[in-house]
Amino acid sequence: MATAQELLEEVAAEVRVCTKCDLCKGTKNGVPGEGSANAEVMFIGEGPGFHEDRQGRPFVGPAGQFLNDLLASIGLDRSTVFITNVVKHRPPENRDPLPEEIAACGEYLSRQIAALNPKVIVTLGRFSMARFFPGAKISAIHGQAKKIDGRVVVAMFHPAAALHQSSLRQTVEEDFKRAIPAALAEARRLASEGKLASQQSAAKDDGRDESPPPQQLSLF
Repeated sequence: MATAQELLEEVAAEVRVCTKCDLCKGTKNGVPGEGSANAEVMFIGEGPGFHEDRQGRPFVGPAGQFLNDLLASIGLDRSTVFITNVVKHRPPENRDPLPEEIAACGEYLSRQIAALNPKVIVTLGRFSMARFFPGAKISAIHGQAKKIDGRVVVAMFHPAAALHQSSLRQTVEEDFKRAIPAALAEARRLASEGKLASQQSAAKDDGRDESPPPQQLSLF
């Protein structure tokens, strides 16, 4: 059976030559994601920007620097988490990814989640949030966590939103410091009780969820 690292490398190799949608046209690099194959926490953003397209790495521009600071504020480092996006090539002029583009990349993301089997998934922005919280508004559920498909999912504003709208910066910082450590602690507790997804069930992840909206502070 392939290791998590091997499965992630397989996805990465496919992303770099992917032509499933038109996003590959006019870009320099596919951006599969990066981080530890043993990560407990997985961050899912929206799509690569200018700097990410140049380097083939996620979150390396200004939003990435802010994410690094946010991680440091809760004692985490990029090398210990896994960071990716819902689409793996840069949308033209950094526009929002289209539904068909998100769908084209959906299998890659499902395979990454299955390979990592993270205890906690943090969605950054509304497009990754929509995969787990369909129909929800990020303004209503940011900083909240819910158990979905055997793992804890936390909805967060995208770091770029705080850079474009300075009034959001404190909210993002407070959400990070409060929600992610709490979600990770709760996920570890659930894992110790056998209540999180097994490697086998992780492979069946499809992002669907039928449970009610998350509740503020009371994790589940």
